[in-house]
Amino acid sequence: PISDFRAVKLTTARYFTPNGRSIQAEGIKPDIIVERAKVETFDESGRVREKDLVGHLDNTTDQEAIEAEASEGLISRDNQLYEALILLKGINIINPRPPRALPEGQQTASADDTDRES
Repeated sequence: PISDFRAVKLTTARYFTPNGRSIQAEGIKPDIIVERAKVETFDESGRVREKDLVGHLDNTTDQEAIEAEASEGLISRDNQLYEALILLKGINIINPRPPRALPEGQQTASADDTDRES
């Protein structure tokens, strides 16, 4: 502690990969390199969207719109993080993990259950 509200924390450990290789003073070389970039959106004022058409169907779920809006902001703030997110989503689509088994007697609430409770 330096004072009542401030302190310094020092790390005295060595760093290793899960297979035991030391990365001390070397770091890790990434499998995929995404260069930093400045991303700008195009002017879409003349673009016609489905919601502009007469008789369009309303979106029944806002979750996808919320995720898309969050991703749009992320691409301009941190394109490297955005690309990592896209890569992880793609990996999950190509090679989805099976759901983990819960201990006997334990249940999860399904989306239907939570909708009924609300």
